[in-house]
Amino acid sequence: MKILQAGGLYFALVFGAGFVLGTLRVLWLVPNVGTRMAELMEAPVMFVATVLAARWVARRLAIPPAAAIRLAVGCVGLGILLVAEFTVVLWMRGLTMSEYLAGRDPVAGTVYILMLVVFAVMPLFVARS
Repeated sequence: MKILQAGGLYFALVFGAGFVLGTLRVLWLVPNVGTRMAELMEAPVMFVATVLAARWVARRLAIPPAAAIRLAVGCVGLGILLVAEFTVVLWMRGLTMSEYLAGRDPVAGTVYILMLVVFAVMPLFVARS
């Protein structure tokens, strides 16, 4: 049960940061620098948010540093994140799944996928203390 709680909190923190940053990106960065550059500029900030969230959740909920437990927390968070991304975000933007995938920039989309992998494994990397 603690894994589900930690994964949910981890998701909420990172998704909340991404929601705020995504809004700023769409409203201010995209019109000035374009979609690809705006998404690439957002990635390092989201990386920092991911590291901080993983560290905070692990410490706050006293998650043991065992690799299986930490990876489970990351995978639970990732699962919730993907459900949120493909339901709430697509609904808010009025897109179908195929429109969403077709509209992804190849470079920024690859970085996004790598960030999802980082999100899933980050609780493991912050375990070393």
